[in-house]
Amino acid sequence: MTRIDRKFAELQAKGKKAFVSYIMAGDPDFDTSLEIVKGLPAAGVDVIELGLPFTDPMADGPTIQLAGQRALAAGMTLQRTLDMAREFRKTDDTTPIVLMGYYNPIYNRGVDRFLVDAKEAGIDGMIVVDLPPEEDSELCIPAQAAGLNFIRLATPTTDDVRLPKVLQNTSGFLYYVSINGITGAAEADAADVGPEVARIKSQTDIPVIVGFGINTPDKAEAVAKVADGAVVGSAIVGRIAAGDSVADVLAFVKTLADGAHRA
Repeated sequence: MTRIDRKFAELQAKGKKAFVSYIMAGDPDFDTSLEIVKGLPAAGVDVIELGLPFTDPMADGPTIQLAGQRALAAGMTLQRTLDMAREFRKTDDTTPIVLMGYYNPIYNRGVDRFLVDAKEAGIDGMIVVDLPPEEDSELCIPAQAAGLNFIRLATPTTDDVRLPKVLQNTSGFLYYVSINGITGAAEADAADVGPEVARIKSQTDIPVIVGFGINTPDKAEAVAKVADGAVVGSAIVGRIAAGDSVADVLAFVKTLADGAHRA
């Protein structure tokens, strides 16, 4: 079992929903970003999504695009993102880390080398937005063989014909994108999300976590009630962009985590 598998088994045993937070690695700089990441577990975060900065993030809205640009301008790379995970692991060996990004930097490094380095750095799973199931041999299957979860995205347009293909090699959890569009573009509606999550869960036993468009504690609670947990990214990244202190960012994260955990 990976740390992700253990975390969801633990939450399920307690009857709790998961709170997952997204942070862009290196935004606004390495040291500040690492300080925030280190503080996330104490703020109630169950799983950390660590964004891998990339120049062309096709699934992301302006908030996360700009975070990636700030991180890249500050010298963030794939190597330094793995270094950040490694630093985190010096004081936390239990909180799962999911690397979230795009295939180009991984391809450029070489899949075999990347998987060895990611595992050694303490990465538990990955979400690679631009690798569909048809490309599973590229990274998904080698990653699972290396002991890393490969987490797939499903969307409101993933119909019953497509869904089995999406679920085929997914592990850890399924990330359900609550809206049609990019991150931060619209708000999630639990009334719309609930039936879709139920449809997905009728075909799989893995947890279904909902993200995109969740920006308040109440919304995190409402969405977590109809799923296995909630993900927040843009709302947190927006606080970092506004120049909030590390303490203030983490205090905001705690309100979101408390909301999801109330569910």
